[in-house]
Amino acid sequence: MEIGKQWRHIIDSVPDGIIIVDESGIFLAANQTAQLITGYSEKELKGQSCRILNCTGCKIVGKGKGKNWCRLFSEGLIREKKCVITNRQNQTIPIVKNATVLFNEKNEIVGAVETLKDISENINYINELASIKRMYHIDDGFHGIIGRTPVMQSLYEHIESVASLDTPVMILGESGTGKEMVAKALHETGNRASKPFIKVNCAALSENILESELFGHVKGAYTGAETDRIGRFEASHTGTIFLDEIGDIPLSVQVKLLRVLEEKMIQRVGTNKSIPIDSRIITATNKNLEKLISEGAFREDLFFRINVFPLTCPPLHRRKDDITLIIQHFISLHAEKTGKNILGFTPEAMRLMVAYPWPGNIRELRNSVEYAFVLARGKSIGSEHLPEKITSFNSLDTRLSKRIEHNGIVKVGLSEKEKLLNALQQADGNQTRAAGILGVSRITVWKRIKKHGIQLK
Repeated sequence: MEIGKQWRHIIDSVPDGIIIVDESGIFLAANQTAQLITGYSEKELKGQSCRILNCTGCKIVGKGKGKNWCRLFSEGLIREKKCVITNRQNQTIPIVKNATVLFNEKNEIVGAVETLKDISENINYINELASIKRMYHIDDGFHGIIGRTPVMQSLYEHIESVASLDTPVMILGESGTGKEMVAKALHETGNRASKPFIKVNCAALSENILESELFGHVKGAYTGAETDRIGRFEASHTGTIFLDEIGDIPLSVQVKLLRVLEEKMIQRVGTNKSIPIDSRIITATNKNLEKLISEGAFREDLFFRINVFPLTCPPLHRRKDDITLIIQHFISLHAEKTGKNILGFTPEAMRLMVAYPWPGNIRELRNSVEYAFVLARGKSIGSEHLPEKITSFNSLDTRLSKRIEHNGIVKVGLSEKEKLLNALQQADGNQTRAAGILGVSRITVWKRIKKHGIQLK
């Protein structure tokens, strides 16, 4: 096949606009997309000067041909130039333009080819997103913490009350409730905001490594300690140190930590030299420390030393009215990150999101929104894009022994596959009726059929 004879079909199949001009900027050709963008037919463009589009990205000299016509012919190439053209209806169209100069066999300029990408939809999307932000007051978060329910307003007030003091604060709450965000808010609201904020995840480190991480070590303190190294306490001097998962610290390290809090001095591993430390102490845990004390796993004197001013991060099921606000916040973040033109959830999908109990709290909610973003293709996220645990919540377990619509019954004590087979048999293989019997969505039935490899006859 000769490409030359097929060039018209090729350029018309390209989703971007393509125009070709001669060395004097006169239109020679325009593909179908270019005609749609400009509003001109190819017949109307041919023989016209490219000035007809009034492109803001063009630097036209207009004193001859080639380099004397416009800067493109001098530069030879234009990449990702954002500009605006005027279409046939005298409307401005934002575009991204790429252009390259064409040469003949004698290396003489004979014209140029330009591609035009209409970005109107992207700009409209950004404007819509900004409107949603204003509508839901998304930018009104407290140091990155999203929520306007009374329980959250109370938390903000407590943070502001204690932030400017050096009082030790313990942040309590279930996993995924945003304890680190509260710690950062305490730091950023206080007098040490311009100083270091150092976090230590106590649960992620073994006993020996944790001690070295907290207090540092000197050369030769243990095998592999080839140089002196400062610890997190020294790094946080004049700032804030945040000890996350404090309940997982071994008893041997608890003793040394208590001494640091009382004396405000640390000793690097491998030396007796004391170093003064001035750090704000913030701790966090999702464990019941009082229970650990009764079991002998946590020192009572350390508990009273760090639990001077406790703050509690409420679980998500106690702040249901914040869920839509948080969802829109995550939509904004993922839209910016992925470039997907997704503006929100459908009413049914949002109802399911609010009804779900969120045992993993905000972390689980964030992951679920990201999951839906991967599946969604349009401008909204529907119930079919949600994780199965959300769509099937409060429909299977709470209705197993009840007669459901479509005259179907779900038997108790069956596995998920057995329940599905039972429902499909009652529904004669009809997935919609089976979904009604199970009390789940049709997409959930379809996913379970695929999951269990069930062949419908």
